[in-house]
Amino acid sequence: MDKLTEQFYELESSHLEPEVRVSTDKLGEILDDEFYEFGSSGGLIKRSHYNEDHPLNPDPMKIKSFTVHELGPAAVLTTYQIHNQKTGKLTNRSSVWKKRESGWKLFFHQGTVSTNEVFQ
Repeated sequence: MDKLTEQFYELESSHLEPEVRVSTDKLGEILDDEFYEFGSSGGLIKRSHYNEDHPLNPDPMKIKSFTVHELGPAAVLTTYQIHNQKTGKLTNRSSVWKKRESGWKLFFHQGTVSTNEVFQ
């Protein structure tokens, strides 16, 4: 794994940790102020929703088929699939990370439920 891929794999993995997923403060360190998400349920979630005690699912998750695509010097797209190890559910994921003065922040995220492994 090259250095850039390793860096963003660690960033994506950071918000999959159960203790982070249920902590408004810890999510706040990762999410950009302008963050928004198209969730796997089809709903729109904004950064402000996490200020209102909107915890994420704390089930154990495993990243599969992780890739990084540089969009420019201050923007990166990641694509991967998540395997929920408790339910067996597969979700295709994509994230856009923006470089800010305080470091890389998660700007956009999308999750789409999948019935099979699509990334090889």
